[in-house]
Amino acid sequence: MTLVDASSWIEFLRGRASEPSQRVKTLLARGSAAWCELTLVELWNGAQGHVEKKVLEELEAEVQLYAVNEQVWAKARLLARRSREKGITATSGDIVVAACAANSKLPLEHCDSHFDKVLPIAAKL
Repeated sequence: MTLVDASSWIEFLRGRASEPSQRVKTLLARGSAAWCELTLVELWNGAQGHVEKKVLEELEAEVQLYAVNEQVWAKARLLARRSREKGITATSGDIVVAACAANSKLPLEHCDSHFDKVLPIAAKL
């Protein structure tokens, strides 16, 4: 299973011919794409057009959902603190998604450069 960040889901949902979009297609074909609750909120908040919303509805029925529970929130707080101590700034959403991946011991599919700095810290939590 691989947790997929909104950055890669957007590439896929918008039908872009990009590497992240192709990686998401592959994960879906294998049945190994997952997302967390925050990612779903981000996607619905930015969903464009009838087709994109329809695909998102269909995906909700098949993609595994990982909860943002108390353990994830605790890791997110620690990750935010450790990241700032190292001078790394990332959005709160990215911090929570990285914490969810770390908590679930899942790799994270993304195309957002913030994760390149945050994930190594998350892996040590």
